Amino acid sequence: MVRILQMLAIAGAIGTVACGATTRDTGTVQTPTTTTVTQTAPAGPTEINQSAPGVIPVGQELDVRLQTTLSSETATAEQRFETTTAVDVTQDGRVLIPAGSVVRGVVTSVKRPGTIDRVGSLTLSFDQVTVRGRNYPIRGLATQVFESGGIREEVGTVGAGAGIGGIVGGIIGGVKGAVLGAVIGAGGAIAATEGKDIHLPAGSIIRIRLDQQLRLQ
Repeated sequence: MVRILQMLAIAGAIGTVACGATTRDTGTVQTPTTTTVTQTAPAGPTEINQSAPGVIPVGQELDVRLQTTLSSETATAEQRFETTTAVDVTQDGRVLIPAGSVVRGVVTSVKRPGTIDRVGSLTLSFDQVTVRGRNYPIRGLATQVFESGGIREEVGTVGAGAGIGGIVGGIIGGVKGAVLGAVIGAGGAIAATEGKDIHLPAGSIIRIRLDQQLRLQ
């Protein structure tokens, strides 16, 4: 009888542990997962690994550097502007798009802060890239914006031995993080977070997403 009671006690203990484990597991599964959107500044070459040779797929993001200041205070719709690729875009050790290649864009809309909606915004789209002297049509929209100290600051950041060659080779320094007071909405609209105009200084890094495949020859 004692033996039976001992076996029942052991079985009960195992059942209790199992129930506790099940409860904890269930609680873990049922706990809502909070997704944190991170904005990682560009630091090195962009690699294209899952695509046909010479093809940059839809959805690929590229980091480009703004060559002139853009602001909702002064920009106009249909205004053209230029950027340059901030890092090399590579595939299997081959450079598809060298850092410094020109990517052209257009301001598709401008909104000044108003009395009701006090937030200024710029909508930017990108329609052409020049690679080794050849122009290719693209379709891209802004997804993130980073503040950068520009080439002069980056020369000191990447090291005395690297200099401009290091930057052109795909090393980025001096990137300070996401531009403060800027948020990107649907369709690539870059808006101020407070009641003011949005200003993007020359040297800012804009991350764009390609909405159509780019085949390089």
